[in-house]
Amino acid sequence: MPETDTLPGDPTEPYTPTFTTGEFQAVSATAVAEHPSEPVAIPAQPVVVPGNYQYLKRWKFVLVVAAVWTLSAVAGWALYHWWYHSIDKTAPVFVVLVFLVTSAVAGLLLAMAPDRPLVSALSIAVMSAPLAAVAGAAVLHGIYYCEWATRCFAGVLPY
Repeated sequence: MPETDTLPGDPTEPYTPTFTTGEFQAVSATAVAEHPSEPVAIPAQPVVVPGNYQYLKRWKFVLVVAAVWTLSAVAGWALYHWWYHSIDKTAPVFVVLVFLVTSAVAGLLLAMAPDRPLVSALSIAVMSAPLAAVAGAAVLHGIYYCEWATRCFAGVLPY
């Protein structure tokens, strides 16, 4: 016996309801396809003020990212130093979590500023600040590890 999706006695045609909702009559899908909608108006183009750039020069972007990453690397160094030397690790781990959440939220809030290329660069730098913090912590971890290792390259990288 072939398997079908319908049970015996069920209608095999699709059902289109013909009820009214308030003042409007329900419209079937075929009626909508027969009458295409009106064309959508194109919004006005943004006005470009002479002297204001709509982009950011590369050197400014690099400068903003380098400044934020430097501060973040120092923060990562300090957080790792605190975590390494504390007996109870709860407080340092909580502060790291707060740092991560704050970086994400601040980066997202900064990204919402329209037509501000410098703020957009700052947003990218703040969102990637945890990467720089991990790099700062990794350097300190390498220094601590190389105190016990027999071979280290430049006092930071064990091999």
